[in-house]
Amino acid sequence: MSDQIILAFESSADETSVAIVQNGQKILSLEIATQIKSHQRFGGIVPEVASRHHIEQITVLVDAALTDANLTYDDLTAVAVTYGPGLVGALLVGVTAAKTIAWAHQLPLVPVIHMAGHISAAQFVEPIVYPALALMVSGGHTEFVYMSDEYQYQVVGDTRDDAVGESYDKVGRTMGLNYPAGKILDEMAHRGQARYDLPRALMHDNRLDFSFSGLKSAVINLKHNAEQRGEQLNVDDLAASFQAAVLDVLLTKTQQALQQYPAKTFILAGGVAANQGLRDGLTQLLQDFPTTNFVPVPRALAGDNAAMVGAAGDIAYRHGKRADWDLNARPGEEFEYLDAEMEFKVPGVENNRP
Repeated sequence: MSDQIILAFESSADETSVAIVQNGQKILSLEIATQIKSHQRFGGIVPEVASRHHIEQITVLVDAALTDANLTYDDLTAVAVTYGPGLVGALLVGVTAAKTIAWAHQLPLVPVIHMAGHISAAQFVEPIVYPALALMVSGGHTEFVYMSDEYQYQVVGDTRDDAVGESYDKVGRTMGLNYPAGKILDEMAHRGQARYDLPRALMHDNRLDFSFSGLKSAVINLKHNAEQRGEQLNVDDLAASFQAAVLDVLLTKTQQALQQYPAKTFILAGGVAANQGLRDGLTQLLQDFPTTNFVPVPRALAGDNAAMVGAAGDIAYRHGKRADWDLNARPGEEFEYLDAEMEFKVPGVENNRP
């Protein structure tokens, strides 16, 4: 069988990325133009700024990817692109570029859901053996995704409010840290002691959903109240206390998920997969599940990048997934829920299912 060479695009948030991936497991080239410095002064991503940066960079990165891989358009099998979820303007830049190249060179166009990319990045470590379970943790998502087989994604647990990465950034902003704050807080946590009592919402609930809004608010209130009393909190201890609460919830829920959905492969994916505390905790936890292989996505590929889209695009291509020329950005696109009746309720709110 001939090699499948996928040209992949990722532009869902603040990283413009183009990659060329061979057979879903080998990265021939990977180009990333980061925008972090442009957004730091705002404390988060500004959609309009992100879109403009994508426009400026995307064609430059395509040329660089082909040059680095020593390939031409004639060598490509297909073009894959993230079409959702994400920022609508940012997504449109990648979708438009992918459609243009696919149409001009008569190549199949393969749509990729962003989270499938994060999970598929595990393929660069080793082939995923099914059934598989993934803990997807990022700035916009905290969810368990069960895969009974290849290209079968179903959400079996989700956050009711804030995602883990979102909570890290909001807590970091309160502590005066630069965006993104996840890596900094992880480093601070390893220097401090978890001596502040913080909530661990839903940790003992038998469902697999999460809630981090209360934890985030508790940290913010603790810091503000201390400032009003003229007290000085140990910021390393505060970071350690916050991270300990996050990890307690994630590890407890992971244990429950693996008991409910036995898997041959457990994948840690998403930007927060780079967190050392989480990786260490899951490594220890998975010792209690000897028939499950733990595959954390490599740190270098945990954030948004086009290589992961190429890996997911390879899977989608082999399963016959194609997009028409009217493919559009879908900022709210999600995986299906295993239970169609799953609801994520907060007291006093009719239904806030994401």
